[in-house]
Amino acid sequence: MDLLVVALAFGAIFVVELPDKTFIATLVMSTKMRPLFVWIGVALAFLVQTGVAVGLGKAASFLPEQLIHTVAALMFVIGAIILFREARSADADESDQEEEYAAKATAQGFRVIVTSFLVLFAAEWGDLSQLLTISLVAKYDDPFSVFLGAWGALLAVSGLAVIVGRLLLQRVRLSVLHYVGATVCVLMAALTVWEMTR
Repeated sequence: MDLLVVALAFGAIFVVELPDKTFIATLVMSTKMRPLFVWIGVALAFLVQTGVAVGLGKAASFLPEQLIHTVAALMFVIGAIILFREARSADADESDQEEEYAAKATAQGFRVIVTSFLVLFAAEWGDLSQLLTISLVAKYDDPFSVFLGAWGALLAVSGLAVIVGRLLLQRVRLSVLHYVGATVCVLMAALTVWEMTR
């Protein structure tokens, strides 16, 4: 296990996932259903999706190193562009997303875990954080470290949504979180390009 890779994966995924629909979905479901059960369901969905992303990243690591670094840098640039573009409408779209997830949040007991799992499992396929996880595994060829960092970041973001989500969104606009995530993607792309030219 490489602690630097764990930290890089955690940091990159955390700031990209914080302004994502996952945060809003978890926040809304935790206000309508038992928060601990929501978090458990979300954590299990992220466990499966991170595992799939790490597996795909490991398969991609067999490609030529120059190609992997180029694709990883490109993925970070694309991520930055997506986050910059979404930032413009993030604040306006927030209430629509809240209504959408509130309609799905009606379960009780053990079904809260299942509902939370299914909502997040369906919402996250092909998500930016999943694509970045694939890129990080391919780039660093350290699946375990990337898995720990990525899944830890997803657990932290969903935990924040459950515990202090409303308070955070009252203090920080969603668009600002998008801009921070985009900036981190640009920095990760620059780091990847710098590593290629060494």
